[in-house]
Amino acid sequence: MAITVKSEKGLKALFPGWQHLTHYQAAWWRRDGVAGITVAAYLIPQCMAYGELAGVQPVAGLWAILPPMLIYAFLGSSRQLSVGPESTTAVMTAAAITSLAQSGESSYASLAALLALLVGIVYLIAYIARLGFLADLLSKPILVGYMAGVALIMILGQLSKVSGIPIQADGLWGQVKACVLNFNQIHLPTLLLAGMVLCFLLGMRSRFPKLPGPLIAVLLATAAVAFLHLDQQGVKVVGTIPAGLPPARIPPLPLQSISTLLAAAVGIAVVGYSDNALTARSFATRHHYAIDGNQELLALGVANLGTGLMQGFPISSSASRTVIGDALGSKTQVFSLVAFGVVVIVLMFLRPVLALFPTAALGAIVIFAATRLIELSEFQRLWRFRKTEWGLAVITTLGVLATDILVGVAVAVGLSVIDLFARIARPHAAVLGQVPGMAGLHDIKDWPGTTTWPGLIIYRYDAPLCFANAENFKQRVLGAIANETTPVKWFVLNTEAIIDIDITAVDMLEELRQELSSQGIIFALARMKQDLYSQLKGTAFLQQIQPEHIFPTLPTALSAFIAHHQNLSSTDNQLEANG
Repeated sequence: MAITVKSEKGLKALFPGWQHLTHYQAAWWRRDGVAGITVAAYLIPQCMAYGELAGVQPVAGLWAILPPMLIYAFLGSSRQLSVGPESTTAVMTAAAITSLAQSGESSYASLAALLALLVGIVYLIAYIARLGFLADLLSKPILVGYMAGVALIMILGQLSKVSGIPIQADGLWGQVKACVLNFNQIHLPTLLLAGMVLCFLLGMRSRFPKLPGPLIAVLLATAAVAFLHLDQQGVKVVGTIPAGLPPARIPPLPLQSISTLLAAAVGIAVVGYSDNALTARSFATRHHYAIDGNQELLALGVANLGTGLMQGFPISSSASRTVIGDALGSKTQVFSLVAFGVVVIVLMFLRPVLALFPTAALGAIVIFAATRLIELSEFQRLWRFRKTEWGLAVITTLGVLATDILVGVAVAVGLSVIDLFARIARPHAAVLGQVPGMAGLHDIKDWPGTTTWPGLIIYRYDAPLCFANAENFKQRVLGAIANETTPVKWFVLNTEAIIDIDITAVDMLEELRQELSSQGIIFALARMKQDLYSQLKGTAFLQQIQPEHIFPTLPTALSAFIAHHQNLSSTDNQLEANG
């Protein structure tokens, strides 16, 4: 019986979506159904546009949406998240496979499918190793800057599609240059169609945000192609779509390019998971439930494997589709299952309509989606909060634009790590004193009129102590002692913010203790947590600190210093009297 219960709990943990479905309430069906149909109406043109953005056939975007919606409904831990083709992973896919496909190593389609399989494997390895925390390496400024850079790449990459200018150039900037040089070759019907679609989408977002603007726009554009015969005037359309669904197969593996594809897969996985985790957590917080980060790795891993087998391309989560579903009251992943059914019906019976979709309209949808990734308000907020964080966002944007987008991922992660180390290596520190009329001890630099006690320094260092800041800590302590006008007798280290320490820092503390001891200064500790005590226990440093100089609170340390000082004064007075 115990084994059965344990197995049941394990299955529930492995398939959280299944548990949501088994406890489904009939009252939720109407909202989930409406949300699913609306999300499907939105994602059909959107995912076709992302398919073209990824460098494959637009219909591959629909193929790529099917496995994720079905798989995530059972494996995912979010009830609102919509997974599938997404702009960032699509443009990263194109950046990764373009050079390989142009070199003749393989086709775009097979490389994109293979890349999805590799991304899935990366996710599963991360799930087994429980590496969900790695998404936290991308800080908010880095994500804001990175997404802005990706958005600009998306916009510039659609110039040929929305203008009709034939471009034969490699690389983003090469395409932009070719577009400028061949400006006189603009195809006016294509440009007008794309412009009208974009204006329509912006207007719909402003006036009717809950309606499936992209679907309505593309249907109107398709009607214009059909009735005005724009395809005969040079406006490009999607064209014939294969009947039915693609057969599941494993794409060929070009061994000579496996290292390039693996590097791309890691980059796509990091960015895709970061976006997935941030979106899922925001909606989970809104609806008062928890997200399992490692479970999301499993769900994304299996979903990408399914997409690769279905000849799709790497996928992640879509914030825009999630917002639409949530706005319409989606309660569970049933809305994804409804959307799945709608897409299958469209692929089976409405292929002639899809074939007339103009690629200019799909390009306009990509540009429309890209405008939502550039958060100017966030840049303004970062500027007001801290100029260095704004600078990180801008540098990340420029780094993504100036380099290959996968290099931009490495730049973003690298900047996040550098920013983290900078904060740890040079943290805030304070000499503490007493503010008149205010309880507790506070930074003497923050409050005018703060008083300290002659001969005593109470010092707080607001970071873990490690190799990166050990020397900085020592020099700042010695500097604080040197700045005192009265000779220092006691140095009390307030350890409340020191939650961890390494051996380099332990050796530094012992060196500092010896140096202070040679100057006649007592080294004392206060507010030491049990974790820190466990790490210091048995070290030469802690063995040299007298037990009576380890205090549980700052007031007890202060009282001990005052009592010690008074005893010394009494002894000195008695010696003078006897003398």
